[in-house]
Amino acid sequence: MTSFLPYGRQSIDDSDIEAVVAALKSDYLTTGPLVDQFEKALAQAVGAKEAIVVANGTAALHLAVLTEELSPKCVVIVPAVTFAASANCIAYCGAQVLFADVDPHTGLITDETFDDALATLDRDYHGYRFAGVVPVHYAGRPVDLSHLHEVCTERGAFVLEDACHAIGGTGPQGPVGSCQASTMAAYSFHPVKTLTTGEGGAITTNDSVLARRLRLLRSHGIERDPAHFVGLRYDGEGDEGPWVYEQQCLGFNYRLPDINCALGLSQLKRLPQFAAKRARLVAEYQTALAATNLPVRWTPAAEGTDPVFHLFAVNIDFAAVGRTRAQVMAGLRERGVGTQVHYIPVHRQPYWQTHALAQRDLPGADQFYQSTLSLPLYADMADDDPLRVIQVLQEVLTS
Repeated sequence: MTSFLPYGRQSIDDSDIEAVVAALKSDYLTTGPLVDQFEKALAQAVGAKEAIVVANGTAALHLAVLTEELSPKCVVIVPAVTFAASANCIAYCGAQVLFADVDPHTGLITDETFDDALATLDRDYHGYRFAGVVPVHYAGRPVDLSHLHEVCTERGAFVLEDACHAIGGTGPQGPVGSCQASTMAAYSFHPVKTLTTGEGGAITTNDSVLARRLRLLRSHGIERDPAHFVGLRYDGEGDEGPWVYEQQCLGFNYRLPDINCALGLSQLKRLPQFAAKRARLVAEYQTALAATNLPVRWTPAAEGTDPVFHLFAVNIDFAAVGRTRAQVMAGLRERGVGTQVHYIPVHRQPYWQTHALAQRDLPGADQFYQSTLSLPLYADMADDDPLRVIQVLQEVLTS
């Protein structure tokens, strides 16, 4: 019997299981030595000086934005094609979101769509300050950050890479998350991502002061290192002792337990294997698609980039085949192929229709959404599964 292919899933082997079992048998289940080990290994893997692991990708985005101390008159530009968390993290911190359009074929923010959003802000919203931008490396495709970084540097704004899809990839500025042209990068380690910790996330940065701030914020704002104490205002023993800690700011419980970090460390060792397998599967998809005359488009990786694709998201002209996307997805599912849509443009969501600045048409985002479909892509697929998927897709589109 042919197995069902979901659009994505985790890859867990015996080494991962052994690592988690060892953590369960250790003295630590929550915060222990594996947190520090995972952070060091992750920073080294992506080429950043610091990595701060947290409970999930949303927590990573939230804490990263929180360090910028935004006000209600601060505006952050976010591409419309992304998961809601990329915009929600701005609202959590009391600032304003201005959505930018995207390339209708890749879903990525471009220099032109960024400039258009910024021009709208400058023209129509006097008294507001441009505070930053959250470029999203959608599906694992790295955004070229050169222009965004230049503009943000000139205007005293931040660049926060949403790298939740993109671990292991390389863009024009080097490894994604190395922060060569950004303030910080945020990751997600959800099971459908390339690398998983179950739930989990991380922030990378090259700023050690910022990293210390992030570590405070992820754990209630509590400092336990006496070298950084400011004083409890007791006399004598009340200020000193191994039990003493200080809450120095308002923080959250966004910690990632040792158990999850054990899985993350094991998975990180497999990252080159994951990257190579995903590249091979994408190449097989390209070959299979090239042998058809289907109205299905997939944009190859941009020159100067080496992505690790999280999604294999194609553009399909559903009108040309006389079928709705729902009909196509149902037909694929009946034949053992799972698919998903990533994403409904965030500016179309009811909440953001009333809360985002500059309500306006974003035709690139709408065109991308109306045509996109994510086909199966994960490390445990067989090498011939992409051919099977395309053959099934051809059957559904032409029958």
